[in-house]
Amino acid sequence: MTHQGAGSDTFDIVVVGQAGRIGYEAALFAASLRRCSPGFAGRLYVAEPQPGPLWPRDPRIGCAATRALLDELGAEILPFESRHFGHAYPYGNKIEALTALPAGRPFVFFDSDTLILDEVTRVPFDFDRPAASRRVEGTWPKIELYGPGYTAIWKSLYDRFGLDFESSLDPAQPDEHWRRYLYFNAGFFHYRCPQTFGRRFLETALAIRDDPPPELVLQSLDPWLDQVALPLVIHGLGGGRDALEPGWIDGRTSCHYRLLPLLYAREPDRVVVALEEVAAPNRVKKVLKLHAPFRKMIYHGQGRRVRAMFDRDDLPRREQALRNRIKRAGFWMR
Repeated sequence: MTHQGAGSDTFDIVVVGQAGRIGYEAALFAASLRRCSPGFAGRLYVAEPQPGPLWPRDPRIGCAATRALLDELGAEILPFESRHFGHAYPYGNKIEALTALPAGRPFVFFDSDTLILDEVTRVPFDFDRPAASRRVEGTWPKIELYGPGYTAIWKSLYDRFGLDFESSLDPAQPDEHWRRYLYFNAGFFHYRCPQTFGRRFLETALAIRDDPPPELVLQSLDPWLDQVALPLVIHGLGGGRDALEPGWIDGRTSCHYRLLPLLYAREPDRVVVALEEVAAPNRVKKVLKLHAPFRKMIYHGQGRRVRAMFDRDDLPRREQALRNRIKRAGFWMR
């Protein structure tokens, strides 16, 4: 069964929430979903890692006001156990959280540092064909002078998991250009069953981490492990770069802002307006102000000062240049 143009009650949304910044980001995400997508009637899960041997400190959301706001916004806090990643690789939360979701319910995962801008129920998700964010730079692999190239590295991974490599390539891109190879940002992905997707994501990530092909010997997998495994999972489940029409996610419907200084520096005016409208109600403001970067950026005007430093029509090509300029001005925070 294909779920194109899925109705508001046919899929769930999940983000991760935990102690510190990510808990406040989850609250902002929930507030933006409720304000900008009133038609969404599925379940909103905030997946929360539980204390255990892989966490030196309690990873749960400790702020009672944040938990109360999430509850008021209709979010369900969903506990899950960290059995493989935890503190050593917190990006693994998005992998392990999926196993706590109910089987057989289509889902959309968003990174917590995402803002919903419009009605998410209008997005033409096809839950039979998984997709992920195409808003990505060529961050992995890093090609070494005497090491293997893109083709050798990626083909070794496809071969390891018995996947057809040739059908994953974009023939419009030249050989050995990073865009020729299937690569996503793991800030968003969807599929028809979180259990199926989550098991394959976990098995793939653990195999790459624990027994990588020799072609990866020069490559760092921290923090890239999730983004190395993700295209293999999506390709293996029948998805790909064309599985979702561009322009919806990381476009008109959502913004994966990463950190507030970056949002103010580079995002369109409509994103800044949406952020400040979502953050304005007192019930939201009293929680977000507890987190210093949100307090200073949104409510004390530092975000607007960062915004005045940049011309959105002439931004630096690489994100690191943005970060460096903001740091030099003394406005960087996370």
